[in-house]
Amino acid sequence: MAGAGALKVAEQIKHIVTQTLSRHISDPRLGFVTITEVRLSKDWQQAEIFYTVLGDEQSCQDTAEGLEAAKGQLRTAVARGLTLRTTPALAFILDRLPQASGEFEQLLASVKAQDADIAAKARSAQFAGDEDPYKHDDEATE
Repeated sequence: MAGAGALKVAEQIKHIVTQTLSRHISDPRLGFVTITEVRLSKDWQQAEIFYTVLGDEQSCQDTAEGLEAAKGQLRTAVARGLTLRTTPALAFILDRLPQASGEFEQLLASVKAQDADIAAKARSAQFAGDEDPYKHDDEATE
C-alpha cells in the first residue's frame, strides 16, 4: 500500500499533467483526454499515468502518440510543479476500465433478462406429479 506522501505526490502529478494538457499542449492528435489515476513506484522514480479517451480506437491511438510526443514537456511541468530531488519518469497507460465496465453492464443486463424469463416460466409451471410427493408420518398407510 502506498504511503500518504506517495498518494499526495501522485495527486499533484495528476493535477499538473491535467492542467498542462489543457492549457499548454496544443497537439491536434490529443482528443478528449481524462487523466484517471497516477501510480508512483515505491522509489518514486516512475509515474504511471492512466488516461481515458473519448472516441474510437483511432482516437486512442492518436492520443497515445500525442502523449508520447508531449512526454518531455509534461515531465518538465511536473519537475517545476513538484519540489522533489528527482522527477519521476512518466509512462502513459490507456485505462480500459470504462470499456470493461460497459461490457460488464451489458453482461449484467443479459443475465437480468434471462432471470426474468426464468421467473416468468416458473410462475406458469406446474408440478410433474403431486405437489408434495413425499410420504409423511401423519398420513395413514394402507
